[in-house]
Amino acid sequence: METLDEFFEHTIQDLYSAEKQALEAMPQIVKRVLSEQLRQALQVHQRESESQVTRLEQIAKQLGIDPDGEMCMAMQGLIEEAQDLLAQLEDGPLVDVAIIGAAQKMEHYEIASYGTARTLALQTGLEEIANLLETTLKEEKAADEKLTYIALSSVNLKAAQS
Repeated sequence: METLDEFFEHTIQDLYSAEKQALEAMPQIVKRVLSEQLRQALQVHQRESESQVTRLEQIAKQLGIDPDGEMCMAMQGLIEEAQDLLAQLEDGPLVDVAIIGAAQKMEHYEIASYGTARTLALQTGLEEIANLLETTLKEEKAADEKLTYIALSSVNLKAAQS
């Protein structure tokens, strides 16, 4: 990589890999969820993530790049960490706490990455792409806020009482 454009392309490919990995891992994680509210929130965000993948494919097409060009090592690590943690926990309220924590780590990575990509798109004059990235950034922030709400309003309380 030698140019800002090349770095931007790398960032889009990294995001595409991150979203695809998260989508692949989510069904296995959702199986362990006890809270119906948490299950629904994760399933809603999973559908949003499918739309986010489609947006990234649209962006890659506009840029004339293959979206599959990178492997997101950060998301791979976050997923492995979540799987390792869940393997150590017996079924119970603490599992939901761990799932929220793991999901929020993944969301925070995506928020940082989409924010970077949006800024790069704006600075390189790609306003339409920046708008698509902004849409996704807002969805990621809303998912994170929803997870915090679920943690504070019910999941953490149940785990503390058990």
